[in-house]
Amino acid sequence: MRVIVVGAGVVGTMHAWHAVERGHEVLHIERESEARGASLRNFGLVWVSGRAGGEELETALRARALWEGIGERVPELGFRPNGSLTVVTNEAELAVAQAVLQRPDAAARGYKLLGPDEARALNPALRGEMSAALWCERDAAVEPRTAQRALKAELLKSGRYTFLGGREVREVGASAVRDDHGEVHTGDTVVLCTGAWLGGLVRELVPDLPVRRVRLQMMQTDPLGEELTTSVADADSFRYYPAYGGEALDALTAAQAQPPVADAHRMQLLMVQRRDGGLTIGDTHEYEDPFGFDVVEDPYEHLAGVVEGILGRPLPRIRRRWAGVYAQCTDTGRVVHRQQVQDGVWLVTGPGGRGMTCAPAIAETTADELGW
Repeated sequence: MRVIVVGAGVVGTMHAWHAVERGHEVLHIERESEARGASLRNFGLVWVSGRAGGEELETALRARALWEGIGERVPELGFRPNGSLTVVTNEAELAVAQAVLQRPDAAARGYKLLGPDEARALNPALRGEMSAALWCERDAAVEPRTAQRALKAELLKSGRYTFLGGREVREVGASAVRDDHGEVHTGDTVVLCTGAWLGGLVRELVPDLPVRRVRLQMMQTDPLGEELTTSVADADSFRYYPAYGGEALDALTAAQAQPPVADAHRMQLLMVQRRDGGLTIGDTHEYEDPFGFDVVEDPYEHLAGVVEGILGRPLPRIRRRWAGVYAQCTDTGRVVHRQQVQDGVWLVTGPGGRGMTCAPAIAETTADELGW
């Protein structure tokens, strides 16, 4: 079988991975010379802790297992099973953490509530004030800026994988595509994994696609100078992930408003240390398209203050700031939008902020459903 995958972000690359793993030939087409979108502009988190129970959690756990296996084969991914700590600082936040321990799937996530001394024993870099921390053992991380290149290098070793960069697909037919060089590529199956590119060809194929775009801002620091042994979140993350919903969260949001800048930009703190020692820190959420073209300083100042409070020390120099845009199903309860748009042509998009976490399992499901 010959599979054509359009889009070289993490979702597209994982579709190519599963096709090659199952013995098929893959032509991988990307409109940039290499992927430059949301798959690189994220934390590299394999984030199990906040996922909704049921299908979403099952997908994340399966993806976590797949990431670990792929990471053993491709060390350049930088896969590490580092887990995460969500820091809480008052009784209302602590009540939410205590409530999630009662979830029937708490053990599957590896939840445990730690006191301040226990949390610092696990991650000594957390010297700031805290009441407790919610540990999630199943969380992990990879290196987002280099993951796609590492996977592509491994795929090329198979002899059954061809990458065409700088080619935008303009037309699709029955198991075939035409690119903007005028070349027609034929195969047995076409999978369009176009990420946040929802106009042009995608709009022509699915005019009423139930997917929206979301913009975020993030930053990265110089090396911290010490190891951050876990990923870190603040309690504002309780407001944005479905696993934490319930009476305790309702009480928290009623009693404790976010700071105005955090509320205005729909913010939470997530933080991951990169292999070079720098910290990736974010993020914001902007849903009203068209988005602003600039990055706004107030959210960065807020995040820096939150991080310094958790670390109990000044933040290293900020060396990068960026914005990114990802695609999210408007029904946020869906893991991804997967649709046959023509004979032999499938569109897979809209995983939202779950893309880096869930891509291996999303692609595996596509491969199973298409009989690869």
